[in-house]
Amino acid sequence: MLRILGLFVCLPLLAACGDDPAPRTPAVTDLHARLEPLFARYPEATVAVAVRDPHTNTRYDFHAERLFHAASTMKVPVMIEVYRQAEAGRFSLDDSLLVRNTFRSIVDGSAYRIEDDSDDALYRMLGRRMAIRDLVHRMITVSSNLATNLLIDLVTADSVQATAERLGVRHMQVRRGVEDLLAFRQGLNNTATAADLAVLLDALRRGAAVSPEADRAMIDVLLDQQFGDLIPAGLPPGVRVAHKTGAITRIHHDAAIVYPERGPAYVLVVLTEGIEDQARSAELVAEVARGVHETLRPAR
Repeated sequence: MLRILGLFVCLPLLAACGDDPAPRTPAVTDLHARLEPLFARYPEATVAVAVRDPHTNTRYDFHAERLFHAASTMKVPVMIEVYRQAEAGRFSLDDSLLVRNTFRSIVDGSAYRIEDDSDDALYRMLGRRMAIRDLVHRMITVSSNLATNLLIDLVTADSVQATAERLGVRHMQVRRGVEDLLAFRQGLNNTATAADLAVLLDALRRGAAVSPEADRAMIDVLLDQQFGDLIPAGLPPGVRVAHKTGAITRIHHDAAIVYPERGPAYVLVVLTEGIEDQARSAELVAEVARGVHETLRPAR
């Protein structure tokens, strides 16, 4: 049976959040009624869902405070910190970094290399320089691990964490770059909750993460995401999704700002653990997205 780790479903707020003068308020219990039978069809999975929809004053949390391995969803706060430091004048996004494949473990400073990556093309740039904005784009859109570590070395994991906490993150931890196996073996991993990822994406949606201009630029990057088999796969044609996926063994996540053809955007985060077959976990996430969208933005 589904592992129950504490269910917290927030009732819709009675007052508008300012995004709409007369928001409609669907019953949050309808979301749970739609999703609970779906979760039961995946008994091997632990699932967390966070929905933030100011238009309908809907806040829905299912296991949203449960910690998961963040996988590549941690690249969202890294992007935010890069844009924050650029806006603060520490560097320009058009400045360049040397592309290298040597990094230092947070455990003992020993050197390690990225051995597994979804971005083979960047390795042809080793020994050459690439613009910071292009590294951010590769980190998000093709989930480049090499680009991620280069950017974390630039801005530091501590700064990423501090900025995430200033934005309201409570439990998510960005401790290190990716593929630091010494740290992994000691349990020093990047972690995330659905609620905390929703905090970051909602800040971007509102233009409150760095600045309205910087946030629009980051959303454009997220809209260019190349992996579309999770949340986007469950949504109708014409719906745009600004999102970041994450996947490692038995972990499959997607965190998104959803832009319907009609009506304002909303935030949806789905984190999963325990499903071996990624096609099956992708199907689960897509079905959650379909259920949420049809509840919040029913066809007319």
